[in-house]
Amino acid sequence: MRRIAAKGFTLVELLIVIALLGVIATIVIAAINPIEQANRASDSGMKADASGLVSALQRYYTGHNDYPWTVIDKTNYPSAETAFAFTNAQNALVGLCSATGCTAGGELITANELQTAFLSRKFVTAGTSAGSIFVGKGTTASSTVFACWVPKSNSAKQSAIANDKVVDLTAGFTAGLPNYTSNCDAGPDAAGWTVTGSNLPTCAECVPE
Repeated sequence: MRRIAAKGFTLVELLIVIALLGVIATIVIAAINPIEQANRASDSGMKADASGLVSALQRYYTGHNDYPWTVIDKTNYPSAETAFAFTNAQNALVGLCSATGCTAGGELITANELQTAFLSRKFVTAGTSAGSIFVGKGTTASSTVFACWVPKSNSAKQSAIANDKVVDLTAGFTAGLPNYTSNCDAGPDAAGWTVTGSNLPTCAECVPE
């Protein structure tokens, strides 16, 4: 009776397959770029939080004909027409946090324009440097409130550069609008995208756009 030889892979063939799978896995990981994906998700969250903060401030103005900073500090902000230079959202003047810190809610929360749960947002718990949202408003009552942040993902930075939407927070406002800048056109690695300590960034993205 004739025996049929068992067929299988040789050691060399197995090594070739394993090597090919490794190359494919490397290509897929590089294409997906998990760090960039995580940064994009973080940027989406920051944009949503910034938009929520702007909406709350506009609702507060509608109900009080004032902004939190004009209620808290009438000396420096006598009316809604007074400019409010870009300030970290954790500052009590913005109305999110109380004068004693972000463990208690400020004007926006006591007025029920924001829920207390907003205090647990990452941009609040991250501290006063990278990861913060900055709020500001130009002169005249009709000026829109802007909320800005430094995006983490390269794609968000490149998109802001391409669409001329990069704002220099240190330059304040002109005619009620923040000052857009080309100083960060060098790319996502430009120094202006870095937030150090409590300093304002010179490259940021804002809402409304």
